[in-house]
Amino acid sequence: MFKHILVPIDGSDMSQATVQRALAFAKEAAARISFYHAQPAFVPPVIAGEGVIIDAGAQQLFAEARAQESKLLLARAATLAQQAGVSSDGFSDISDSPWQGIIAAAKKQGCDLIFMASHGRRGVSALLLGSETQKVLTHCAIPVLVYREEKKH
Repeated sequence: MFKHILVPIDGSDMSQATVQRALAFAKEAAARISFYHAQPAFVPPVIAGEGVIIDAGAQQLFAEARAQESKLLLARAATLAQQAGVSSDGFSDISDSPWQGIIAAAKKQGCDLIFMASHGRRGVSALLLGSETQKVLTHCAIPVLVYREEKKH
């Protein structure tokens, strides 16, 4: 049924668990996976009143660190895919809104499913922070499978 699955990754424990489950799902479905990492955009600090002096090198250092982290996350996912015998590729881009980056990536790659984690925020935290997963579910026409790991007591 599904032949090309987008799996967004962010390096969290839940994301790692989702990669493992997505690989098992893809193997059963004989599907391939595209791993995607939405790199955070550089946001200069804001100080009310006087303004801010930004070190010209800070943005470059941030970009280098962001790219290195993305490369590492995608390499780890690719290694796991290879070990599982699942065909995969990986890519990233800079996104102010990860949910928008996820949807755009799925469309660009021609994916027919997005397999992503639910980080399980509840209450005020979910209300204030929102949920990237919820935003993808709300705005995406591509099917989304949400993986949520059961907590062990």
